[in-house]
Amino acid sequence: MRRKLPELPAGDAGTLHAKAMVGAVMEVRGSIPPGQAPAPRPYEGAWRFTAPALDSTVPQLRHGVRSLIADLGVPLDEDLLYGLLVIVSELVTNAVKHAAVLSPEISVEVAVGADWIRVAVEDNHPYRPVALENDHARTGGRGLMMVKAITDEAGGSCDIHQTPTGGKVVWAALPLHAPPH
Repeated sequence: MRRKLPELPAGDAGTLHAKAMVGAVMEVRGSIPPGQAPAPRPYEGAWRFTAPALDSTVPQLRHGVRSLIADLGVPLDEDLLYGLLVIVSELVTNAVKHAAVLSPEISVEVAVGADWIRVAVEDNHPYRPVALENDHARTGGRGLMMVKAITDEAGGSCDIHQTPTGGKVVWAALPLHAPPH
């Protein structure tokens, strides 16, 4: 299954690609006998977008993720969708600004389960970003703080993992349903 995304402007070195991984591996926990696990919902699976590490990639990947979520019918309310798109923008921006020298290409993966959605941005730079303290004199550097605040408020989680090739994956997972108050 392939999904067409907006192409990069003419002259840029690449096109956005999305590869749907139909039949994503899912682990059934508990004592459900084989063959009796509930069928996956139509929106469950994982999709990967790959693009050059350019400033113009940020809005293109954000738009691609928004379109994917809408096309799949993922049950996200507007607030959660907005938060998820802010997370995508921040993580892609970080990869473009801080990893492009060693990672001319970045990947965004969107994985959707029955009751959660996860976005992950992968690059080939070994630097592990750190959320900075809130310094009002700085004009930047608060993106990871925003990602953490959004995921915490939604009842989700976020983290950074090294890849076997020496790069990193920065991810955030959010529940599809609001946490109980």
